[in-house]
Amino acid sequence: MIKVYLVEDQALVRDAVAALLSLDFNIEVIGQACNGRDALNEISALSKDLHPDIILTDIEMPSMNGIELSEQIAAKYPAINMVIMTTFSRAGYIRRSLNAGVKGFILKEAPSEELINALKKVMQGQKVIDPELAINALDDADPLTDKERKALKLASDGLKTSEIAKQLYISEGTTRNYLSDAIAKLNATNRIDAARIARQKGWL
Repeated sequence: MIKVYLVEDQALVRDAVAALLSLDFNIEVIGQACNGRDALNEISALSKDLHPDIILTDIEMPSMNGIELSEQIAAKYPAINMVIMTTFSRAGYIRRSLNAGVKGFILKEAPSEELINALKKVMQGQKVIDPELAINALDDADPLTDKERKALKLASDGLKTSEIAKQLYISEGTTRNYLSDAIAKLNATNRIDAARIARQKGWL
């Protein structure tokens, strides 16, 4: 029996996927959450023997997105397999997902049997990512460092330089340097333009 934990912020989609997976006798949906933060907290409260085999998660969610959740799970619970299910096929998302240790990347529009087969393949130790999407991910490298990405994301949320510095525990001067470097790397006109470009690429 494959134990699956489902993370999706849209309740209708989450319920539909849970119902779909439950139709397979070899799959059991043992838990659900509407964002990565709630999922991580609930899984952390479980004993090891109750952990899911696979976390099936969306990417874009409030509080903690699917890629951030994957990074946290890889660091704390490496035995849990991460599979991302999303409507976004942006190369940056795929590359960041692979770097985070994700074992599968499935588009929501894929046939239901493809999703179920993907979960079973992941449990067999395979990685399941569309070949064309994987090639795109390798061809479109993310130039941003982790610090630059975090500073840019906070800037896009409307935070001032001083507020970003406090959140990242760095000086205002260092914050300005990170933002300036990100703007230059993306050939952007300002921090908001840089954030827009990075988000379109799936790097933010």
